[in-house]
Amino acid sequence: MDTVEAKKVLETALLCAREPLSIHSLKKLFVELDDQDRPRGAGVGADTIKELLEELRLDWAGKGVEVISLSTGWRFQSRPEMKLYLDRMNPEKPPRYSRATLETLAIIAYRQPVTRGDIEEIRGVAVNSQTIKMLEDRGWVDAVGYRDVVGRPALLGTTKQFLDDLGLNSLSQLPPLQQISDGQSAMETLEAALQENFEKAAQQDSATEQEEIEQEQGPAPDLTVDAEHNQETNNEQT
Repeated sequence: MDTVEAKKVLETALLCAREPLSIHSLKKLFVELDDQDRPRGAGVGADTIKELLEELRLDWAGKGVEVISLSTGWRFQSRPEMKLYLDRMNPEKPPRYSRATLETLAIIAYRQPVTRGDIEEIRGVAVNSQTIKMLEDRGWVDAVGYRDVVGRPALLGTTKQFLDDLGLNSLSQLPPLQQISDGQSAMETLEAALQENFEKAAQQDSATEQEEIEQEQGPAPDLTVDAEHNQETNNEQT
């Protein structure tokens, strides 16, 4: 297979995929199997695939969609400047996360690994267990270990799904805290650094969920906003 045909295959796979595709997954596109499911030939190597992906990135430069590399693989996505127009097709606002949720997720993202006790010490209030559970259910937070102290509390960190949903390849691409005004408090800095990306991720996630529901059951009902918000607010007031 020549490089032109191979690039066409990669382009088609990425356009049709619902999730980012890793180099390992993309290599499978070029492996032919015999009658006993044994590979015939070497296929296309990882380095060649990476070169073709970079060529694809250049091919799509200046268009409304782009090829990007994320923590779990490669995918096509719309460019940020297209958001204004795409929003007109789906005018419903995505659910906004409560201040308590944003604070908790921001602390985990920038200070990880942290325990629930660490988060409570930074925030100054108790952390609702439903907040942690919601972040875990979203696939944004997971236990990455346990602190070697009495009770062995879980150490929380962000996941590759968290990076993918924010369109990032690594944690080093999170907005540096020093980019935010020195006049803000540490907590406001953490929130401001992630707020825009959180809303973008929520909108993309909401659109995907709605599409899946419509395919299976018809139009989706209106989304509710942060079920734990009122309970968190009450915790903070007390």
